[in-house]
This record gives sequence, C-alpha cells and structure tokens, in this order.
Amino acid sequence: MRTRIVRRFLWSAFVLFAISLFGVDLYVTHVTSNNETEDLRAALTTQARMLAAQLPAASPHFDTWVKSVAAQSGARVTVLDRNGATLADSEPNTETATLLSVAVPVDAAPAATLKLSRSLDPINARASALSFRLLAVSLLSLALAAGLAFIFVESFSRQISSLRAYSERLLDPQISEQELPSGDDDLGALAQSLRRTVPRIRALLESLKLEGARREAILSSMVEGVLAVDKDLRVTFCNNSFARTMGARIPVSPGMQLLELVRDPALIEIMTDVLSTGERVERRLTLSAADQHSFEVLAGPLAGPSTRGALAILHDVTEIERLERVRKDFVANVSHELRTPLAAIRGYAETLLDGALQDQENNHRFVEIIQAQATRLTNIASDLLTISELESNLAAPPPKPVSIRSALESALRTVESGARIRGVRLLSEELDDVQVLGNELQLEQVFVNLLDNAVKFNRPHGEVRVEVHSTDGTAQIIISDTGIGIPSEDLPRVFERFYRVDKGRSKEMGGTGLGLSIVKHVIEQMGGTVAVSSQVGQGSRFTLTVPRFFSS
Repeated sequence: MRTRIVRRFLWSAFVLFAISLFGVDLYVTHVTSNNETEDLRAALTTQARMLAAQLPAASPHFDTWVKSVAAQSGARVTVLDRNGATLADSEPNTETATLLSVAVPVDAAPAATLKLSRSLDPINARASALSFRLLAVSLLSLALAAGLAFIFVESFSRQISSLRAYSERLLDPQISEQELPSGDDDLGALAQSLRRTVPRIRALLESLKLEGARREAILSSMVEGVLAVDKDLRVTFCNNSFARTMGARIPVSPGMQLLELVRDPALIEIMTDVLSTGERVERRLTLSAADQHSFEVLAGPLAGPSTRGALAILHDVTEIERLERVRKDFVANVSHELRTPLAAIRGYAETLLDGALQDQENNHRFVEIIQAQATRLTNIASDLLTISELESNLAAPPPKPVSIRSALESALRTVESGARIRGVRLLSEELDDVQVLGNELQLEQVFVNLLDNAVKFNRPHGEVRVEVHSTDGTAQIIISDTGIGIPSEDLPRVFERFYRVDKGRSKEMGGTGLGLSIVKHVIEQMGGTVAVSSQVGQGSRFTLTVPRFFSS
C-alpha cells in the first residue's frame, strides 16, 4: 500500500464486500428461522383445532386428558376457563423457556380455551448452526477476495507511483520517459498523454513568463496606482505610481505587510473585504497619505496558481471631483439666488393684478407677463435643483413601496384643471394596482411632467390616455396623447436638458426643457427604462418600465 488512493480503494471494496456477505447471511438465517416458526405455528393451530373437539365436558377428566394428549402430540397442553385461569396443564412445573403458543376456543363447559405450546429452542439451534456455517463461508470468501484485491491494487499502486514521480518532475529537462509505465491499459494511455503534453506545457510556461514580464512592464508604467496582495495581506506587486502616492520608497519590496506600506484604514478594509468575500469592490476614497487626493478604487479578487489574493487600481479623480463640485455648486447657488427675487416679483405682480395700478390699458397685460416669466424662472430653478439632487444622491431617502395607481391618480388631479381649460379629455381606464420601490413624490412629479406635456401639446378636444400593465417582474406605464407629435429626428434628444422640439411653443407654454430629463433620471434610479414613440400630427406615446415590488 504505497498511496492513499490504493488504501481507500482496497478498504472500500473490502468493507462493501463484507457488508454484502454478512447482510446476506443475516437475511438467510432470519428467513429460514421465520419460515420454520410459521410452519410450527400452522401445525400447532391445526392440532389445537382437532383436539378442541375431543376435550371432555367434565373438569375431573381434564388432567388425565391433557397428559394423554401431550404424550401423543409432543406439545404442552393447557386448558383455561373463561377467566383465563388454568384448569389443567400437562407440564405445570416447567421452567420458563422460549415457547411458541397457539390458543383456540372450545365449546365444552367449564373450559373456554385450549392452548398448545412448543419450545423454539430446536429452531433457534438450527438457525445458529446455519448462521455459523454461513459465517465460515463468508470469511473464506473475504479472505480470497482480499488476496485478489491486494495483488491487483499493488500492481495498480506501482504504476500510479511512477506517474506521480514523473508528474512531480514534469518540467525537469533531465527527466527520462522510461520512468513512465507502459501498457495498453488506461494507465498506459495516460502515460502516453503525459509524454505528448510535456512539450506543450514547457512552451506554455515560457509564453506565460514572457507575458508576465510584459504585464509587469505595462503596470509599472501606468499613471494609475496598482497594488496586489496575497491572502495574508502581503504586497506581491506595487507599481511606482502607487508607491509615490503612498510616499513610499521606490522600489517596494515584495512580501512587505500592507500595513507597513498603507496607513489608510479604508484602503486596507477594501482589500480585506475582497479577500473575505471574493467579490469586486468599487469605492471612492480620500487618502490622507496622498495630500487628501480623492481616488476611485476598483478592487477585485486575484486568483493565483497556488494561492488567492486581491488587486486594486487607484484612479485619481481629485480634479474630476472639483469640477463636479463646481458645477453642482453653481446650479445650486444660482437656483437659490434666483428664488428669492423671483418670489418677490411674483408677489408684486399678484398685488398689481389685484388693482394697484391705475393704467387700465396696459397694467393687466404687463402684470400677466411679469407673472408668467416669474413662474417660468421659478420652475427652472426648481427643476435645476431637482436634477442636482437626483445626480448627487445626497441624503436621498431610502426607497419605499409606492402604489402606481395612487401616484397616477394624484398626478391626474394636478393636471385636471389645465386639461379642462384646453378641452382635453383624460382617460384612465386600465390602471393595475401594482407597487414599485421608489420615492412617491418623485414618481408623482414624473407623471405630472408627462401628463402636463401631453395636455399642453395636444390639439383642441384631444385625448390623453393612461394605462398600467403588470407582468411577472415589471410594471409598464403608458401615457399617450393625440397631440402634435415629435419629429423623428428629435426623438433621440428629447430627454436632454433644455432641449425643446418646438422652442417657440415651449417657451409660450412655460416649459423649462428639464421635465423629460427629470423623468429619465427618476425612472433610471428606480432601475427602470423610458421609451418614446411618436409621429408628427398623430401624437406621442411614452412607455415607462420599472421593476415591481413584491411584499414578502
């Protein structure tokens, strides 16, 4: 026994064979014993029924009768009354033994039951003898099987050992192919495969060495910082960009503990998470060792030939963050600064409309223009803030289950007066009551924006139809109108900020050019999609598809 596989094979086969033999032995012994017992039971039953008809009617004759019958039948005979008390017994002083008893009713008073009993010892003795003979045969069979298995497995073990020794020295140029086993069996075929595979493995190894050298050269020259660690958080590779970022001495020695190179706990935590979960991690960090520069860190598992590790790439996004911050601050600040004077203009215009001006010819028209412009600028500021919040995701409340029907009904009530003034009918017959995960106010704003556009850009006495359909995993909201439609060349750009199909009419209607952009942002944040189809003069059709929410 030279290998574990040989020992396992031999012992598994031996134990399986032994279990099978002993199982058969037990089964045969059990069946034989049961059969003899049932035969005895049937014979006793027949005898008991025959003797029951011969039982005397008077009790003084029972003792003589049971002894006579017991001598003839070879069984113990017992007569019992109706209460189970013994009236007569052929062997009253017999010691307790293993007996098989059969009882039958009789009609002769005072006797009620006749019981015949025989010892099971002869049957048990024969069963024991049979079991012993079967055991002897089984042990002999096991010995022969073990000898044959040992001879076979010993030969198999020698060939396996030769293959293992050859595979351990596979890349040794001095290895001799004569060490491999020969033959026409499966192991011989395996040896032939190894002979053919060795040259290809050596060529592949050389190719991998060359590729590794190229990859290391590329990584070393990258602007992005690259760090690789093993499962024990020891540095296996670190390019010069990463070393300079960390302020470390170049070159960094492989095998260094990561804590000696990196002092930032957030980056160490990322590498630890990747090693423990085996999943990619993408996170933005501000590293104190890099003069508070911000980095987009992309880390993932790194599987090696003998161990696992983690690889992280650090992309400096400090300048990008600054530009994003400037842009967002600009939008937020401008919107904030405009809201206060615009609110004052709107209030002053309403005061004028209440009769503060005496110019009966022009005051009302001027005031309406001031009010319309103030309202439009207020809408622009509001929409800009909405987009800024959607893009930043700062302090965004967690998504909650929202009823689409409830949000649509609220939006329909909002645009109902405007639709009535323009003579546009709002139709909402098919509204499945499904739930999605999102922000209820944002979803209502989406529906208000789409319905408001459908009403404003509709023809007189036109229609706006709202439908909600649900499938196994998604909810589909369709808002269609019979309005002026959108030219095909403008369809790809309708969701861009400030893009207007009919610029003159959009301004006249008070549109900001941000409504559809808000729609796209909100739906995509919910994991959904927005699609539009339209023909000039025949209306437009907006289709929102969002994942459904199923309560547990």
